[in-house]
Amino acid sequence: MTAEVSARLRFAPDGTLTVLSGKVELGQGLRDALTLICSAELALDARRIRVLCGDTELTPDDGITAGSNSMEQTGAAVRAAAVAARGELLRRAAARWQVPPADLEARAGRVRRRSGAGAALDYWALLDAAEMEALPFAPREERAPAARVAALVGACDTFVHDLRLPGMVHGRVLRPPGYGQRLTRIDDRAAGAMRGVLAVVVDGSFAGVVAEREEQAIAAREVLAGGARWQAPADAALPATGRAALAEAAARTTPILDRGTVPAQEAIAATLSATYSRPFLLHAALGPSAAAARLDAAGRLTVWSHTQGPFQLRAALADALAREPAAIRVIHVDGAGCYGHNGADDVALDAALLALAVPGRPVLVKWTRADENRWEPFGSAMIVTCAADLDAAGSVLHWRHEVRSYPHGARPRAAPGHSALLAAWHRRRALAPPPVRNSRDLTAGPQRNAEPPYRFPRVSVVTHFVPAAPVRVSALRSLGAYANVFAAESFMDELAARAGADPVSYRLRHLRDRRAREVLAAAVAAAPAAGGGSYRGRGIGLARYKNLQSYVAVVCDAAVDPGSGRIRLEHAAIAADAGRIIDRDGLANQLEGGFLQAASWTLKEAVRWDRAGMTGTDWDSYPVLRFSEVPPVALRLLDRPQLPSLGAGEAAHGPAAAAIANAAAAAAGVRLRHTPFTPARVLEALTAGPGARTPRPAPPR
Repeated sequence: MTAEVSARLRFAPDGTLTVLSGKVELGQGLRDALTLICSAELALDARRIRVLCGDTELTPDDGITAGSNSMEQTGAAVRAAAVAARGELLRRAAARWQVPPADLEARAGRVRRRSGAGAALDYWALLDAAEMEALPFAPREERAPAARVAALVGACDTFVHDLRLPGMVHGRVLRPPGYGQRLTRIDDRAAGAMRGVLAVVVDGSFAGVVAEREEQAIAAREVLAGGARWQAPADAALPATGRAALAEAAARTTPILDRGTVPAQEAIAATLSATYSRPFLLHAALGPSAAAARLDAAGRLTVWSHTQGPFQLRAALADALAREPAAIRVIHVDGAGCYGHNGADDVALDAALLALAVPGRPVLVKWTRADENRWEPFGSAMIVTCAADLDAAGSVLHWRHEVRSYPHGARPRAAPGHSALLAAWHRRRALAPPPVRNSRDLTAGPQRNAEPPYRFPRVSVVTHFVPAAPVRVSALRSLGAYANVFAAESFMDELAARAGADPVSYRLRHLRDRRAREVLAAAVAAAPAAGGGSYRGRGIGLARYKNLQSYVAVVCDAAVDPGSGRIRLEHAAIAADAGRIIDRDGLANQLEGGFLQAASWTLKEAVRWDRAGMTGTDWDSYPVLRFSEVPPVALRLLDRPQLPSLGAGEAAHGPAAAAIANAAAAAAGVRLRHTPFTPARVLEALTAGPGARTPRPAPPR
C-alpha cells in the first residue's frame, strides 16, 4: 500500500482494519464517524473496523482536537486513504485476473466482477504479510459503534480514571491555597510514615504523595496539607474579575476588519449601540482531570492522558522535564468530559513528576472537584459592543463590532524556557507561562464570529485584547463565538424592534447566503406554534460557525416569572447545515449538547470569588443546568451529500445564547445583555424602570 494509505489504515492478520487518527475522541463521536467513512468507502462491515486515536508512537500528528475540525481534517484524510486503498485493491485483483479494474467492484470486504460471475477475492488475500500489522487497543476502542454506546450507557466503559495497569499505584498532589502562594515550610514525616505510602515528593511549591492504594494517597495528602505553610504574595488581593475591571484594563487595540463603504447617497437616519458581556466560565466537566505515568528501566516515560493534543502535550512535557520528546510517549485515553483546555494536560505533568519518584510503577493521579474548579484555565470574560448606522427604513448601513477580551489560547506546546503546565510554575526551578498574543485571524480567539453573516454595505471589527488576565484563562468551547453571536444576534433583534419588523424578516432583509436562509427557514418551520399569554416569548439566533463551518439557527420559546425572575425554557428548535452528514446521531448529539451547554452558561454559570477565594468549588456553589430544566428540542438536519462535511461541535452555542436572550426580551419586555440571566438579574431589570425596557418584537414567522 502507498504511504498515504499506511499512514491512516492498517490491515490486521485477523481480518480487521485499524484506522489511525491523530485527532482524539472527546465525546464528539469521532470514532463512529471515521468507522462509517471507512465502512462506506471500502464496502466493509463496520464491525471489522477499529479506530486508534492519539498515540504519539502509532498515529499521525493531526494537531489539537479543537475548533470543530476533526471531520474537515482527519475525516477528509481518512476518506482519501480509504478511496486510495480501494483503488489499489481493485488494481491488484484486476492484475491477478487479467481484467480491467473498471470491470470489478468492492463489496462486503471482497473484490468481485461486476457481472457477478466467478470467484471473489477477500481484501486480505490481496495483501502481502508485510503489509498487515496488528496494533494494540484499549478495551473501548475494540468495540463496534453500537457496542460502545451500550458500554457507555451501562457504565462499564473505560476512562482514564478507571485505568488498571500492572503494578499501578496512586498519587495525589497538594496545591497552593491560591494564585501566587508559595510553600515556605512543610513537614512531610507524618505523611511519609503512613501505611502504604511509597514516596512524598516536594519540589519548591509542588508537593505530592504516592501510595499503594487510592484511599491511602488521599489520606496522606490530607496529612501533608496539615504540615504545610504557605505565603501569599505581598500584593495579594481579591482578583478584579468583574465587567468594570475588564473594561478598564490596558488593552492592545487591533482593527481586524474594515470592509465596504456606505453609498454616498445613503443618509444615516439613526445610530444605535449596545454592550453585552459574559463572565469567566468553568469547563465544568463532570469528571475531574486524571492521568497516569510510568518511567521504565530505560528512562522512557509513558503518559496516559485525556489530552486534546497528544503530540503537543509530549512537547510541553519534554520542556517541563528537560527531556527529549523521543523519550516520552503520550497515549490518549478517554476522559469524562472536556469542552476545551481543562486540567487534562496539567494532571499529566503531575503524574509524570510523581512517576519519577517510583520508577517502574505506573502512577494514576486524579484531581478532586475542588482542584479542577480552582486550577483549571477558565473561559475568558468578554465585553462586546455592537453599533449600527441605520437608514430611514431601519436597515443597516454600517455595522461596527468591538470585542474586549482576555486571552482564549494558552494550551501546552513546545516553548523552551516556558511552560503552560501548572506544576511547572510551582517547582523550585519554575518556568513562567509563555507570552500570550492574539492573532488577527477572524476565526481565532476573541474575534471568532465577530463578523456577522449578513450583507451590510460596511462592516468594521475591532479587538481590544487584554493580555494580563487576573486569573488563569484559556480555550473554552467555541472561544469568542459564544459571546460574539449572543451580542450580534441580540442586537439584530433590538434593531428589528426599532424598525417595527419581525426578527426573521429583518434578518432576511440583510441575508444573502442561500444556505443560511434555508437553515433559518428550517428552524422556524420546526418550532411549534407560538404560545400565547403574558411573559412568554420566542427568540431566534443564527450563525455560521467561524463564518466557514456549519450553519445553525435556533428558535427558543421561554417564559419569565415576574415574581421570581426565573426564566423557563419551554421549547427549542435547531436547524443545521453541516454539509455532507457522516453520522446523523453524532451530529445531533453535538448540536443538542451545544444548545444545553449554552443554555447553562446563559442562565446560570459564572465564576465568582469572595474574600476567602473562589466560591464555585462544587456543584452547589457553581450551579449548572439540571435535567428538570431541559426543554423539548426539535432538530432539523439539512444534508448536503455533494458538499464537504463541516465542523459542528461548537456551532450551536452562539445561536442558542442569542435565541434564549431574544426569547426572554420578547417575554418580559426587558433586554438582558449580561449573562448569566439569573433570577436576581431578571428582577433587577424588571424593576429598573422604563429606561431598561425595550420594544417587544413581533414573534418570528
